[in-house]
Amino acid sequence: MPAPVNEKLNTVFGAAARDARMRLGLTQADVAERVGIAMEVYSRMERGRMLPRAQNLRRLCDVLAVSADVLLGVGRGATPVLSRAPWREEEPAELRRLMRTLRELDPRRLKAVSRVVNAMVAVLPVPVAPAPVARKKGAAKKGSMKKRRPAG
Repeated sequence: MPAPVNEKLNTVFGAAARDARMRLGLTQADVAERVGIAMEVYSRMERGRMLPRAQNLRRLCDVLAVSADVLLGVGRGATPVLSRAPWREEEPAELRRLMRTLRELDPRRLKAVSRVVNAMVAVLPVPVAPAPVARKKGAAKKGSMKKRRPAG
């Protein structure tokens, strides 16, 4: 017997949401935070266990930069929409996770963490890019040159 329509829709929605999220390089927690839902709820959506409410569907479309047609598996192919999200997509996932953690701290603890980070950054060595080594054409490899004896 075929799966009920809701199960098929849930599965299609979950796969489309996961594909869009992965394309953007976001974590489930990133998407959930930007949509304004619990990470566990978004995770259930991606696993095909539930569908979003209408207002959350609209937010998901904005965050994932896809149309509702794509997420619901209707219409012809993928119809991406321009992202109106106010975040910087080039931020690494580790930085986004750290920012989420910091947002949950009370002001006193946030100030303490800030002091620790500033103290650590102040003592870290400044990374220096290695200077490119210029080799002359036909130059001998290191260790292959014979030592010359002084004339005398």
